[in-house]
Amino acid sequence: MASPNPPPPPPAAVLLLLLLLLIPHNAASAGPASPAVNPFTAKAAFIRYWNRKVPNNRPHPAFFVSKLSPLPAADSASFPSALPDIRARLPILCSRAGLLCPGAATTSSDADAASLAARGGGGGPFKGYSNANFSNYGTGGESGADSFRNYSPDLNIAADSFRRYARDSSGRADRFESYEADGNVVTSNFSSYAGGATGGSGSFAAYAAETNVPDSTFANYDAEANGRARAFSSYSPEANHGDDGFSGYGKKGNGLKESFTSYGNESNVLASAFANYGESANGATDTFSSYGVEGNVPENTFRSYGAGGNAGVDTFKKYRDDANVGDDRFSSYAKGANGGAAEFQSYGDSANPGSTTFKGYGEGTNPNHHIGFKEYAGENNTFKSYAKTGVEFKEYHNTTSISTSAAAVTTVSAEAAATSMMHHQHLKWSPEPGKFFRERELVAGNRMPMPDIRDKMPPRAFLPRDIAGKIPFEPAAVSEVFGVPLDTAMGKAVASTVAECRRAPSKGETKRCATSAEDIVDFAVEMLGNDIVVRSTASTAGSGGEIELGAVTGVDGGRVTRSVSCHQSLFPYLVYYCHSVPKVRVYEADIAAGDGSGEKINHGVAICHLDTSDWSPTHGAFLALGGKPGEVEVCHWIFEGDMTWTVAD
Repeated sequence: MASPNPPPPPPAAVLLLLLLLLIPHNAASAGPASPAVNPFTAKAAFIRYWNRKVPNNRPHPAFFVSKLSPLPAADSASFPSALPDIRARLPILCSRAGLLCPGAATTSSDADAASLAARGGGGGPFKGYSNANFSNYGTGGESGADSFRNYSPDLNIAADSFRRYARDSSGRADRFESYEADGNVVTSNFSSYAGGATGGSGSFAAYAAETNVPDSTFANYDAEANGRARAFSSYSPEANHGDDGFSGYGKKGNGLKESFTSYGNESNVLASAFANYGESANGATDTFSSYGVEGNVPENTFRSYGAGGNAGVDTFKKYRDDANVGDDRFSSYAKGANGGAAEFQSYGDSANPGSTTFKGYGEGTNPNHHIGFKEYAGENNTFKSYAKTGVEFKEYHNTTSISTSAAAVTTVSAEAAATSMMHHQHLKWSPEPGKFFRERELVAGNRMPMPDIRDKMPPRAFLPRDIAGKIPFEPAAVSEVFGVPLDTAMGKAVASTVAECRRAPSKGETKRCATSAEDIVDFAVEMLGNDIVVRSTASTAGSGGEIELGAVTGVDGGRVTRSVSCHQSLFPYLVYYCHSVPKVRVYEADIAAGDGSGEKINHGVAICHLDTSDWSPTHGAFLALGGKPGEVEVCHWIFEGDMTWTVAD
């Protein structure tokens, strides 16, 4: 007689066995291990994937696990595939998946502001507002004053609209102070602002200071206005990768006075466009004083600026001084104007030469105009089809020859150039102290500055791979799913990320853009094998201050190795730009406070690039350390939010 089937194990035993099978059992050595993870989540599913791909029984570092999707398994399994259906689920996806999405809800003060805007009323001051719609606000109003102070501070994806604000008003004054300061991916729309207004004044003080990817539109701002005065003071200082558009600004205005003081100073890659600015205006007075000073690669376009205007006066004083490279284009500037005057004083004295193009400058104007270049300096300047009369070059300095007989060309002496470079060594766009250093500095007891390694990106999480795969990696698709218009700061950031990912790799570079955590692991295994670890600096302690190094250990015994480094990109969910880096040495170092106490405050990870022969001669590392490509190795810390993979010790 056959023996009866054994009784099934008790439910408690089955659950215990399941939990033992799901416990994570591998990954990296740097940093503390991650806490226990709920086995029924997208995060746990990835950890099981990691264990299969990298079976070396090392603990998973907390910094990486913290970036994994917090979505419950049920949400991941039931997620739709069609883009419209995903768009419909966006509120749930954003709240549960830790994504960067445009805010749908408004605060009570926002609702009040929107109500005022709808009534076209007056009032203010507006303090502490954010993401409000002031379209048509103050239309047709008389006198009064509006003040926007500390507006939209410290926000991710701030979006403010002041379209048709104060249109056809009379004698109104408005002030924007500390507007969108310290924001991430901020968008402002001032289209047709104060159009047709009479009198009054406007002030933008400390506007968009220290923002990341600001995008401002001033299309048809002050158009057809009469006697308005406008000042942009400390506009976009220390901003990062922004775009400002002044298309049709002041068009057909009368007696307008615009002042741009300290505009875009110390910013990083800020682009401004002044298309049709002041076109057909009467008696306009514009001053650009200390514009773009100490900026990094500022790009400005003045297309059809002041064209067809009458008696306009433009002054560019200390414009782009001490900037790094940069590019200015004056196309059809003041073309066909009557009685205009423009003065370029101390213009373009950049630390590293940029380029300036004057095409069709003053062409076709009446003979009673005056355009002067006084103490104008720079390289790579082109004057093409510009007015042959009424243009004066006084103390014009250029180290390259230009195609015009009107310019007196001089050559800067080597001694003067050396003095200039000494003066420019510590400009704002120069590398922060400690950002780059030599390998010989990685020794115990050495004191050195530590750069600001804090993660400046907005907080986000990875999407599970099966969900990320349902969203085409295309700007239009991402715009549709996340409701991000492509003409906003966030939309432009998405397009820039996709373009960078599609860029052909540099010589010797193997790259991949990872749209999920699984993608990162796959690429690291493909480049380095499956016995690998991932490291990052433990915290931001010591960031921006003086530190002292404790014990320093070379990864893989200090041998020359290969690594995979991954850097964040700006996207609604985490996307990493990963590339394989040959001929490096990676180090771990205990970091102590620089006060001599010896107290350990951090554990850093540094990478030294031994072969820099393919780097650009203008790379910031050579400015900081001296030398040329291929002559010196360059080391840097792994910043918060970034990571480097190597073979395991």
